Amino acid sequence: MGFYFKPKPLGEKQLNNDTLREDKQACARFGPCGVGKKALYLNSFYIDRKYYIPAGSVTRVYKRIAMSKGGFTGRGIFSTMPYLVVEYDNGRVKQCNFKYEQSVDRMIDFIKKNFPNIKTLSAQGELTLERERLRDESRKKKDLSETAQTSLHRLENALAFLEKRPELSKELSLASKAKREHEISHPAYFWFSVIIMVIGVLMACLGGAYMIQNKGSFGIYFLFGGLTMIFIFAGIMAAPTAHRNKRDVTARLEKARNDMADYLRWYGSHFPLPAKYAHPAALQRMIRSIEEGRSETVEEAFTCLKADLQKLNSSVQVSKQEYDEVVAIKPMFLLENYE
Repeated sequence: MGFYFKPKPLGEKQLNNDTLREDKQACARFGPCGVGKKALYLNSFYIDRKYYIPAGSVTRVYKRIAMSKGGFTGRGIFSTMPYLVVEYDNGRVKQCNFKYEQSVDRMIDFIKKNFPNIKTLSAQGELTLERERLRDESRKKKDLSETAQTSLHRLENALAFLEKRPELSKELSLASKAKREHEISHPAYFWFSVIIMVIGVLMACLGGAYMIQNKGSFGIYFLFGGLTMIFIFAGIMAAPTAHRNKRDVTARLEKARNDMADYLRWYGSHFPLPAKYAHPAALQRMIRSIEEGRSETVEEAFTCLKADLQKLNSSVQVSKQEYDEVVAIKPMFLLENYE
């Protein structure tokens, strides 16, 4: 069965020990959290899947984003800080910090698919979504020209084709983000991580020498051991890895673009976007541009899309829907300087 760390219950209901053990060990893992058939497994600040809440007690699960100064520019050490928020037992709330936003998205998608009774938007998010729907309806131009209708039909067909293989667009987006993050990472971060790890090794050496000479107590052992692990792990987390170096992020992006280009060859006629920008969010924004009367042709809609993305930065407040669209596609355009 392997090592088993028994999670602590957060909700009023609890699972029996045998069910809990089996469910946790078989749960789908998403970053520091997990989803089983019987419960959700949530992290503390330091320990993964330390707590659990029976799925029947959960009412809402949704994403919350804390935006730092870098915002959409991607500047700074942290551009966004993602959280998973779980509401349960009539108003109780547990917030879980994640390192990667895509882990939160995948967990929410998994919950949406396997637990349709659990809402995946906050109460405020549901109200906002409805207001946005009504706003979009009111913005739509009723008397579109024949050219605009033809362009709209072309974009909708392209969107339907692209959505048949969602994994291609998702990988293109993730690969573009990884490449963009690597490009804006300051070289000093690498040396900073190396210094942290060196400090950790020195702590181990100094601690060992001190204990040999002075025969320190077990408390000293734990102190030096803990400090050593903290410094070494901190350095490892900051250092480039096999998945974050220039060669691999470049190769990943090239493969994602090539896979998309190969798929678009089956489209039959000219696809309205280059393969490097082929994402449903881009097409949806182009469709809205035509529906709102801001453009008529596909070319005009593409120009409008790029102009809108360039205007968005950390000082611009957007809805959750627009935020999700922008973070998915803006790195693609930043990499190519919007060309």
